[in-house]
Amino acid sequence: MQREIADFLRYLRVERNAAAMTIKSYREDLMAAAHFLEQLVGHPPPVESISSTLLRRYVAALHEAGYARSSVARRLASLRSFFRYLVREGRVDSNPAKPLRNPRPERRLPHFLTTEEIGRLLAAPDRTTPLGLRDAAILETLYSAGLRVSELVALDDTDIDWAAGLVRVRGKGRRERLAPLGRFALRALRQWLAHRPAKTERPTGGTPVFTNRFGRRLTTRSVGRMLEKYLAQTGLDQRTSPHTLRHSFATHLLNAGADIRSVQELLGHKNLSTTQIYTHLSTSNLLAAYDKAHPRSAGQKRRGRAPAG
Repeated sequence: MQREIADFLRYLRVERNAAAMTIKSYREDLMAAAHFLEQLVGHPPPVESISSTLLRRYVAALHEAGYARSSVARRLASLRSFFRYLVREGRVDSNPAKPLRNPRPERRLPHFLTTEEIGRLLAAPDRTTPLGLRDAAILETLYSAGLRVSELVALDDTDIDWAAGLVRVRGKGRRERLAPLGRFALRALRQWLAHRPAKTERPTGGTPVFTNRFGRRLTTRSVGRMLEKYLAQTGLDQRTSPHTLRHSFATHLLNAGADIRSVQELLGHKNLSTTQIYTHLSTSNLLAAYDKAHPRSAGQKRRGRAPAG
């Protein structure tokens, strides 16, 4: 199975031009499955001997180990893609992962900050220092454009269109999109770039917008650590991550009446269903407002204020 996994990963890299993070995820998922199957049968199993029954035992072991249903579904998807490749290459006769059903997805709503909490977070960095200017620009850009943190750290100077107030973003699957930058984000970016250290990246690379004190491109983990500092400083929910600002961006747009298709484009979601989770948050707010204000709502009745008749 190890050889077939290596061939599959090579196929993803060379023929499908898959992103490095995508290949990394496939490698981790498939190697974990291979290790389990080897432990189960006592030797490295040939791919043609792997049955749906064996894979069901693997899925059961994941559930017993406490893996989230979304993680189990992702590993199943990796196995389906892997065996689909092997069927196409004529190495196996059928796809043993195909009959396995995904676990029912969890209906967890994404954590987001209120507009007041966002305001507190954006005001936290000390803008009298270069480091504070950088951090302010990072937070403003994440919230203004709804970026993933990986998209943020990949930004180069040439990606910003100052006149149009737009930034070119390289998202998942190497898809590119244009994202808006509000006036607060643009101002924060200008202030940071005026104090950014000299570039020390290799000449072949672009000039990164966000750098550390040595002039090197910032990492996603560095952004996470930076945010943790301001969460402690402001007393905001410790569950907040850089991705929370993206969730907040989408939720606030929908709450203000933005069209869901437009929000889908702004987020760079391939499928509308991915964006629709934010409508649950928006609907909850609408129902809360209705419950509070309408004279015949359930909330008014609970407070004993429903009019008679």
